[in-house]
Amino acid sequence: MNDTPDNPGDPAGPPKAPAEDVDRSRSATVPVAGAVGRDSSVASIAHPEVSSRRSADKFGIDGVSGFMGMRWDSADTVRLEIRPELINAGGLLSGVVTYALVDYCMGSTLWPHTNEDEHIATLNISINYIQTATEGEIVCKTELDRRNRTNAVLRSDVRHEDGRLLVSAIGSYAIFPARKRLRTP
Repeated sequence: MNDTPDNPGDPAGPPKAPAEDVDRSRSATVPVAGAVGRDSSVASIAHPEVSSRRSADKFGIDGVSGFMGMRWDSADTVRLEIRPELINAGGLLSGVVTYALVDYCMGSTLWPHTNEDEHIATLNISINYIQTATEGEIVCKTELDRRNRTNAVLRSDVRHEDGRLLVSAIGSYAIFPARKRLRTP
């Protein structure tokens, strides 16, 4: 996700409530990858838990996550069934798949910790590929380590259904004021 805000640390606008003051019990809207505002959201997830898994015919929250077959258990847990289309020319699960899984899971984990006037964008994700898999289900779990007015740091693990650690990652996200949209006549 290469979308970065103009001056994410710009203090313009009213001060935001500290992370501790954000109502975490509200329903969270999961953002589309690369999107920076709630207008781009297409799926709602009750936080902290989703009452049930998505139906088998309704994966993802956009074209990319849908193609990959991502399913949200909760805002901080996303799973995916490995399919032949996700295997690279070397016969292994493509690193792009696990990277995308981490990015989507980090974004959806952070989303409930924002308010209506804030947008988010990925700044950086450092990922360590430890093992791979060629079949079965993988699960990404993310924790928010720190959130302040303009940034957040999260960490994720991707594990195979048999418990093996496949990927570990640390990511940073920008948190910035939503831009007012101008209406054209």
